[in-house]
Amino acid sequence: MLYPVSTLVLAPILIGQGSYVRRVTPRLPEPEGRRHGAVGKGPELRLLILGDSAAAGVGVSRQEDALSGQLAGDLARDYRVTWSLLAETGHTAADVLETLGSAPENQYDVVLVSVGVNDVTGRTSNQQWCARVRELADRLVKNLGAPCVFFTAIPPMHVFPALPQPLRWYLGMRARQLNGLLENLCNRDDNLEYLRVSFPFEPGFIATDGFHPGHDAYRLWAEHSAAAIRRRLVTTPFPQG
Repeated sequence: MLYPVSTLVLAPILIGQGSYVRRVTPRLPEPEGRRHGAVGKGPELRLLILGDSAAAGVGVSRQEDALSGQLAGDLARDYRVTWSLLAETGHTAADVLETLGSAPENQYDVVLVSVGVNDVTGRTSNQQWCARVRELADRLVKNLGAPCVFFTAIPPMHVFPALPQPLRWYLGMRARQLNGLLENLCNRDDNLEYLRVSFPFEPGFIATDGFHPGHDAYRLWAEHSAAAIRRRLVTTPFPQG
């Protein structure tokens, strides 16, 4: 109830602040580097990283320093990791679904998804969010054969330095609501896991735009994700074939 009431009451301020943030916030590019590869030795692990600008690595200059490079490198200590990155700045859950629909249907053992920030700012409804995340999960498990799908929680937008108040509070509230729906969905499906990572908002952990992860945040995200993936792979057998 608070969200629709706040939307109505604060609309003029939120619209003005949103326009201001878009005008003054630096637009950082996606990092250079490969978006697929193979690294390490050991059992084969087929990894897909999917989603938005954070998944794409915005905030650092090289994919080696982004989530994809650091996560593949961490897992390569135990596995022969064949990895792919399908991510683009601005993508909502609906956009990720469209991207997945046009991509080759390779088979994966693990998928890590980062999506939601643009659904918060784009005012995706609860019903749309749940339906799209459910469809995304179904495609990843049934079409791509992934027994393990990790959905990273939407970051705490209520502490983003780039956002003024009350816009920061408003978007943070909405992020928490969508996270609650996402966590509930993951808790009802054994193939899904809700992945919450706590980032300290200090130099090195936040990019120069005050909005995206920095190098240290990607490192922490990769370490946390790798540990969760290893835990799941102990009990989840690799698909045969």
